[in-house]
Amino acid sequence: MAINEAVRKTWIEVQKKHSHPVNAIGVKIDSKDSMTLKVWKDEGIDNFVKK
Repeated sequence: MAINEAVRKTWIEVQKKHSHPVNAIGVKIDSKDSMTLKVWKDEGIDNFVKK
């Protein structure tokens, strides 16, 4: 199931500010949280990690 487009856009903007994976409200995603990390990658949010 795809996430809402508004949530995706917000998540991208929040992710651009961080150098590690974060959720849509800016909290670091725990490496053990495979479900959230899977969505993070599937939605392409990983492409917006601050370099």
